[in-house]
Amino acid sequence: MARVLICGLGSIGRRHLRNLRALGVEDVVLVRTGKSTLPDEELKGLPVEADIETALKRHRPQAVIVSNPTALHLDVAIPAARAGCHLLIEKPVSHSLAGLEELRSAVRAGGGQVLIGFQFRFHPGLRLAKQMVDGGAIGRPLSMRAHWGEHLADWHPWEDYRGSYAARADLGGGAVLTLCHPFDYLRWILGDVAAVSARTGRLSDLALGVEDVAEAVLEFQSGVLGSVHLDYYQRPACHWMEIVGTLGTVRWDNADGTLRSWVSEQDGWAVYPAPAGFERNTMFLDEMRHFLALVGGEASMPVCTLEDGERALRLAIGVLDSSRERRLVSFSEGTSG
Repeated sequence: MARVLICGLGSIGRRHLRNLRALGVEDVVLVRTGKSTLPDEELKGLPVEADIETALKRHRPQAVIVSNPTALHLDVAIPAARAGCHLLIEKPVSHSLAGLEELRSAVRAGGGQVLIGFQFRFHPGLRLAKQMVDGGAIGRPLSMRAHWGEHLADWHPWEDYRGSYAARADLGGGAVLTLCHPFDYLRWILGDVAAVSARTGRLSDLALGVEDVAEAVLEFQSGVLGSVHLDYYQRPACHWMEIVGTLGTVRWDNADGTLRSWVSEQDGWAVYPAPAGFERNTMFLDEMRHFLALVGGEASMPVCTLEDGERALRLAIGVLDSSRERRLVSFSEGTSG
């Protein structure tokens, strides 16, 4: 069984630790600053290092999970990749495009696999939506909508949300980067984006130094036109997606995991509930199983590659650039979000 190093022990790092243990992985090393607001009880007995270089030399892990704040991802990912480790990098890959070429070079030199942590690729409802779109069930896709609003203060009730990475520009926070999942799963289902036009703002009473809302219009290379809404203030939380085609519609709702479809040959909506026993952590468990399969050589291609992660990041940054510069941001073919 592989030795796995986790760098960053906030809520997502703890989730990965618990899932590793649930899957029988006990050889785990931690790199941490000690700034986590969560208790240390579940970390007892595990070796701890203060920096990635020391941890790589002393423990020689086969795999590294990069779950520290977004702006610090590459400080861990690049040396780990250069050392030949397989990487699970939490989304987004980084807070900017600077350093991505160095990461790609390090991955080529080290020879490890890279999986980007867009766990919604493992959601059964979204997987079914992709199958339906790819199979022509709704005809030619014409338009789409995606909406994700969730109150930031409800994410981690044990801490002051204003100090969290999601609320701090210096750590890569803000609604666009932190809630960037739709930019990945939409291009996974519909293909690359040709151009984006967007506006962001600080509209709520959360008193943040980052944007708490974004409205983006996406023009896909296929001709599909649609919009994405992201916000930090909606209650109750609401996350859904809809794709309309020439022959019908698919709608996915994260609240219950259900996919609904309407096509011209059928009478009314067909309903596809999430599988029995499915809950939010199921996606993360399936993601970890896939990562361990990559590490062990049982899988040869990551479900979400470094290139996928870079394209989602380019799209997110395009949204921010469009809003700041009040212009349409176009992507050259093959480099869109």
